[in-house]
Order: sequence, then C-alpha cells, then structure tokens
Amino acid sequence: MGRSRNQKTRDKNKQKLPQVPKQLKSDGHDIEFSRELADQDDIKALARSEDADQRAKRK
Repeated sequence: MGRSRNQKTRDKNKQKLPQVPKQLKSDGHDIEFSRELADQDDIKALARSEDADQRAKRK
C-alpha cells in the first residue's frame, strides 16, 4: 500500500490565503520622471521599458 491512502494534504492554508483587492494592487510604476531633466540614457531606458511591457502583455 502506498502513502496516498487516507492521508490529507498538509498544506491546508493554501485555499485560505487572502486575495488582494484590485484597487490596492500597484502596477510597479512608482518613479517620478521628468522628460525635461532626462538625459539620453534615461530616454533609451524608457523606450526599452515600454517595449518590454508590450512584449509582456502579448504573452
């Protein structure tokens, strides 16, 4: 006989974890950015970030 007979799962808390309401979730964008003060590297980084966000949304 195997161990699977008449044994309950040990992780009983898995289904009882609280869910975060949608309005409390953040999108991860918490950085202030000024295009007037940005240098060339900042502009390139912003473009790469936006491209990465678009690729992530496609998947």
